[in-house]
Amino acid sequence: QVQLVESGGGLVQAGGSLRLSCAASGSIFSVNPMGWYRQAPGKQRELVAHITSASLITYADSVKGRFTISRDNKKSTTVYLQMNSLKPEDTAVYYCKLGSIGPIGGYWGQGTQVTVSS
Repeated sequence: QVQLVESGGGLVQAGGSLRLSCAASGSIFSVNPMGWYRQAPGKQRELVAHITSASLITYADSVKGRFTISRDNKKSTTVYLQMNSLKPEDTAVYYCKLGSIGPIGGYWGQGTQVTVSS
């Protein structure tokens, strides 16, 4: 089994920054694609950022230039999401996923709340 634990969410004012962390553990035997998704109330879960095993990165258009996904240099099972210039519309529960890009399949964390006040 694989477990993912997110941390780093919280309440921040618009224009502020947060850094999310996701640590995966369990039966993981290689470098896996991982990503961050978010779900706001009443909306579908959407991709925020994804990094492949070869470190190719994809961002949602809404976060390009503001968010940065990265993988820990020493622990390939840990990924981060640096979020700068946060906007109220970034408010959502942020989920970490281990697996291919897309909102289904793979392994998911429990989510961490990010709230951006105006």
